[in-house]
Amino acid sequence: MSVVVIGINHRTSPLEVLEKVAINPSAITKALHSLSSRDNIREVVVLSTCNRTEVYAVTEKFHAAYADISDFFCELGGLVPDELAQHLYSQHDEAAISHLFEVACGLDSAVIGENEILGQVRDAWTTAQDEGASRSTLNLLFRHALETGKRARTETGISRSTTSISFAAVEMARDLMGTLANRKVLIIGAGEMGEGVATALAANPTTEVTVINRTASRSEELAVRLGATMRPMEELNDVLCDTDMVVTCIGSGAFIIDREKATEMMSSRAGRKLFVFDIAVPRDVESSVGELYDIELRNLDDLRDWARKGVKQREGEVAKVRIIISDEVERYVVDSTARQAAPLIAAMHEMSEEIRASELDRFAKKLISLSDEQREVVEALTKGITAKMLHQPVVRLKDGAGTPQGERLADAVRDLFDLR
Repeated sequence: MSVVVIGINHRTSPLEVLEKVAINPSAITKALHSLSSRDNIREVVVLSTCNRTEVYAVTEKFHAAYADISDFFCELGGLVPDELAQHLYSQHDEAAISHLFEVACGLDSAVIGENEILGQVRDAWTTAQDEGASRSTLNLLFRHALETGKRARTETGISRSTTSISFAAVEMARDLMGTLANRKVLIIGAGEMGEGVATALAANPTTEVTVINRTASRSEELAVRLGATMRPMEELNDVLCDTDMVVTCIGSGAFIIDREKATEMMSSRAGRKLFVFDIAVPRDVESSVGELYDIELRNLDDLRDWARKGVKQREGEVAKVRIIISDEVERYVVDSTARQAAPLIAAMHEMSEEIRASELDRFAKKLISLSDEQREVVEALTKGITAKMLHQPVVRLKDGAGTPQGERLADAVRDLFDLR
């Protein structure tokens, strides 16, 4: 069995391709069932964020699984194989394990060290567990990934300063606009991203924040908690006419602001400049909106370019995190190989117990005169004999797990004891 990761991320793909394969949280379950139904995939976890869509799978045949997952991406994004191949990356076994640990630590994020990804990895794993798609192999792997991500943030300064896309968007806005003091800001979307933006803006007490969301109760709860104003989606046009900055983070696949709406809205602003930050995947704002006079439009590609400027400040911390990842990969491999021997060892114990119990049943009539105390002695004696007989083979299997010699020993045990 091999662990593989196949995906598209912000390093390998432009935003217009990445948004085609983005999976809405409500569609993850369907994606898991689609992948699980394919012949070459034994276990699967799907991780889809604003920076990546990745499939982690357990398979016996790497190339066959690659074809299955590649077909899945093509179906998902309406892409042809040649169009997809130039953006798709794949890794297996130790390289795939190391990649997941880097993702969990925030090293593979546009904003190095961001904290949001750790929760997204946890949510992806939890969903896969709930759907029965993640079992023993991926459960062990993702548990180690979360432990690695926590350790990186505890033992290094990788998450110091800007640690999320939401906070980075606010900092980029401040750089572009000069100041957020006394500015009116509209947040469209009250999910995790919207809450992150609102929280970052809360550090600017003179900024006037308004939240609009399709589900009014969610935006109202967020507005009350963070001291913002809530307006219904029906009033979006009115609010757009009287704001300095818009942050969109819904990602529904339909434009919240298209060119026609933006043109109409700008005609009512009397020449006031509008800054629009679209941090949704898929995008909420039609790209041609940025061509309109007095509109400054920035999306995730722009944010990633801006965030790269801060990478040098964390290079020392990145090196420390890579040491942690190396340690944790080794620890995972040790845990994983030890568990490989566990089913065979359990089968040996089960077989020996069946034989022991069967023999006692066969001699039951001859033992009928024994007292309860004597029966306990016989039970203890026979269990002790079988345990001692199995002790050395078990030790050798555990010590050799994951090595060529261990595989040979395991094959010999299966053949000698007829275990399958």
